[in-house]
Amino acid sequence: MAKDPLFPRPVDDALDASRRYGESIESNYAGAVSFLRRPYARSAEGFDVAVWGVPLDTSVSNRPGTRFGPRAIREASTINVGDPTYPFQFDIFGDLAVADTGDCSLDYGRVDQMPAAIEAQAAARLATGAHLVTLGGDHFLTYPVLKALVARIGRPVALVQFDAHQDTWDDDGSRIDHGTMITRAVREGLIVPERSIQIGIRTNAPQDCGLSIVDGLLAQELGPLATASRILGHVEDTPVYVTFDIDCLDPAFAPGTGTPVCGGISSSFAISCLRRLGALDLKGFDVVEVSPPYDHAGITALAGCTMAQMYLGLLAERKRMGKQIAP
Repeated sequence: MAKDPLFPRPVDDALDASRRYGESIESNYAGAVSFLRRPYARSAEGFDVAVWGVPLDTSVSNRPGTRFGPRAIREASTINVGDPTYPFQFDIFGDLAVADTGDCSLDYGRVDQMPAAIEAQAAARLATGAHLVTLGGDHFLTYPVLKALVARIGRPVALVQFDAHQDTWDDDGSRIDHGTMITRAVREGLIVPERSIQIGIRTNAPQDCGLSIVDGLLAQELGPLATASRILGHVEDTPVYVTFDIDCLDPAFAPGTGTPVCGGISSSFAISCLRRLGALDLKGFDVVEVSPPYDHAGITALAGCTMAQMYLGLLAERKRMGKQIAP
């Protein structure tokens, strides 16, 4: 069919669920805003990856606003489409079918019910056989998502956590708190501590819960290549979940977060490190703590989008190699 001169470029690709593969070439500034212009779909059935947002904003210790993180990440992502994803040398959506499945439904007036709601809605997406990529949102969301993932695959996972904070505060198991979810995950057997590792830590916590730590200073001294090598050697072949708290980055690269801490890694460091983790048995990913009210330029959301895009590139690469990516 000849191209209609009145419609020289596609618009609103996000509304066409039949378009499962290939980069979008619509204008960055127009159209329905989905994550990386992937099609919106109520169900991830038939897709390799389900992207969703969890607009959680509860017990932050300083600056609120992370409920706007998923929306900001989607908006920022429109600048990253139209060309093959750097530094991958191929169209990552040429073989990887990714759906934006919208946001988690939460009742802001019933905070006590939020963990169960997140877990159930994550489980529903995982039940389709899709790999889950989560945009957030308060870092607490990692805990219920891990519960759903571990129930799906039937075994605990290693955790690779990029963060400024250990999130190993102690509680009695009843707090809905972004600083306690690692403690709870270890206590409940969701993660394998001896195969888990935290990168970029720049605060002190009373306990490490058995996880290995590459703190901010050591990460800088090692550099991204050696840091990635340490991650690969520590996790080995254990199924792994990757969580990226955007405050792992220095505030110069991510000012829009609830708990900025100076001395973090750069965006380029994170990209280089993530790019080299494709050999891991990847089972899930989230990027959290994007708080756009504190970043009028949107560079924090752009960084968050880029980290998720890097992860999708790793999945695309694994699929092209014939490796299993379904959880």
